[in-house]
Amino acid sequence: MRALTYHGPQDVRVDNVPDPILEQDDDVILRVTATAICGSDLHLYHGRIPETEAGDIFGHEFMGIVEETGRGVTHLQVGDRVVIPFVIACGSCFFCQLDQFAACETTNRGRGAIVNKKSIPPGAALFGYSHLYGGVPGGQAEYVRVPKANVGPFKVPTALSDDKVLFLSDILPTAWQAVTNAQVGQGSTLAIYGAGPVGLLSAACARMLGAQTIFMVDANQHRLAFAHDTYGVVPINIEDDDDPADSIIRLTPGMRGVDAVIDAVGFEAKGSTAEAVLTALKIEGSNGKALRQSIAAVRRGGIVSVPGVYAGYVHGFMFGDAFDKGLTFKMGQTHVQKFLPELLTCIENGRLQPELIVTHRMALEEAAFAYKMFDQKSHDCRKVILVPGAAPSNLAASVGTGLPRHR
Repeated sequence: MRALTYHGPQDVRVDNVPDPILEQDDDVILRVTATAICGSDLHLYHGRIPETEAGDIFGHEFMGIVEETGRGVTHLQVGDRVVIPFVIACGSCFFCQLDQFAACETTNRGRGAIVNKKSIPPGAALFGYSHLYGGVPGGQAEYVRVPKANVGPFKVPTALSDDKVLFLSDILPTAWQAVTNAQVGQGSTLAIYGAGPVGLLSAACARMLGAQTIFMVDANQHRLAFAHDTYGVVPINIEDDDDPADSIIRLTPGMRGVDAVIDAVGFEAKGSTAEAVLTALKIEGSNGKALRQSIAAVRRGGIVSVPGVYAGYVHGFMFGDAFDKGLTFKMGQTHVQKFLPELLTCIENGRLQPELIVTHRMALEEAAFAYKMFDQKSHDCRKVILVPGAAPSNLAASVGTGLPRHR
């Protein structure tokens, strides 16, 4: 089969690889009909996630048709159309019984990403996300082996297009968890750092829940304009404002700050030269600028919700400020399976339209170009869907193999 594979930092290729086979009784083989490039895939693309190996198949946002089932599969049959949560959970361990599927104790045989973990076992395995998270081949491929198929795959109505339901695999429940962790409700004020796919869908979810004012901070004017026009956010471009938190505070009643902040940027925020040096020397694992801005922008007693990926140590955390302000932090991988029925209902009744963020639909064969385009935010790219077996869009051919750096 054809699949997107890793060959080194910023070097991904669509190669011929062996077809997946059933390995456990509760596996299924899925024929992928749509898959997407996630912002967190770019951490892999840049070589920022340890234990990413040559030949690894990326992709944790995907859906398709069940082609084959193991003899222990009871919830699915051949021909079912399903979305696959990026978290692989057993459904029966201590954490799964608490609906904390991302903390599943049984599926990840890797070491996990915790630096100071002592004897704590790793959390759940993830599709296509390094050997830290189980080394499970991902979904940017024609076919995928899906383990724990009695727990993960989620059936979706044939009346809904792939574009409408694909993001149930990751970014929509991730945005939903971020917003509900932030306790957004009627009349809330909210700041979102990052206008990528998760940030944009966080704005969509916050609007649906009745947020009164949403500030959105990013350096990409096209994405900010889209967020303003689609979700009514107050855009703040960090290219024009070097201290967005100060601007946010000045625009809130009593200059108190917002009720909650969502950090949808994570460890690849652009910080100071010193932080860049610390990161290069492996003294710092993540750039903390977005996190510091979040702490500064939120009001006393507020909430900082972090769906953005962090790894290792973060210097300049401003813990004293967080203590003084009495802040609550909520963060972590998404408990995808917990939210799917509710979110599907919101899509069916039109309250959520996640497909609005899509800008490009391309063939799987164009994945290497699509990664470069998504990374550089060229061609006004917000979100790319890849379709195995589709005819090439010819976008790559029309502009050549190189892309200008987005400004």
